[in-house]
Amino acid sequence: MPAKWVDWSKTTRSKDYRGSGSFATFLIIGPVCFFLGILFASFPYDFPLLWTSDPLPDPAYLDHLETHLRFMHQAPPLIARMMHMVMFVGFLGFFVKLFRPSEANVLFDGAGLVLYLIGAGVYLSNIVKGMRAVSQPGGLAAAAERAREAAAAAAAAATGNGAAGSAGANPGFPVHHSGPLTGEIVLGREDSLRVLSASHVILALVLVGVLVLQAGQWYAERKEADDVARAEREAAERAAAAGKKKL
Repeated sequence: MPAKWVDWSKTTRSKDYRGSGSFATFLIIGPVCFFLGILFASFPYDFPLLWTSDPLPDPAYLDHLETHLRFMHQAPPLIARMMHMVMFVGFLGFFVKLFRPSEANVLFDGAGLVLYLIGAGVYLSNIVKGMRAVSQPGGLAAAAERAREAAAAAAAAATGNGAAGSAGANPGFPVHHSGPLTGEIVLGREDSLRVLSASHVILALVLVGVLVLQAGQWYAERKEADDVARAEREAAERAAAAGKKKL
């Protein structure tokens, strides 16, 4: 690892060390707890889909869930901008702690930044995409039906072209094909909502991992401080004992 990027001479006792007690740590923990609170608010909707094998409590449950997701996605733009600002505050905290970092910063904050990036990727690729599908006219049921029709039309067109070409080359041996050619799997309404709920769980686990790393950094700093204090105390006791022997 390049020495210019990591300050190997910096320790947890250095004056410019940005550890668990720095303001940058607050910039990380605050957004993480904020997003965990939002995910916890969605837990009552996710529980019947993921965490129990019982049938859905209400036939209109999926309608209520889609209404909830549509309301969140179609909120005023100010809400989404505020959420994105909070997300970037977390990135700012990581970047501050990783500016001329120590070895402890690289281990704990570097791994936390990787988890935070994974969480951002899950949010952008799965959650936002799912909410966008829910907000389409007709909801997920209509979106799944449109996807099935498009896949069926593509498969029919590809099958027709292949059969026509083979028939022209070999008139006596037509080619028959059954099944989709695109390889795309079209999920139903309930399965799509399950995928979205599973994305919430993955994101929550990733964010909890960030908190665990920050707590681990605090524990490592406290353990090191205790070890240094004990070593200094033992050295002082040995020096005092040596002084008494001289007298």
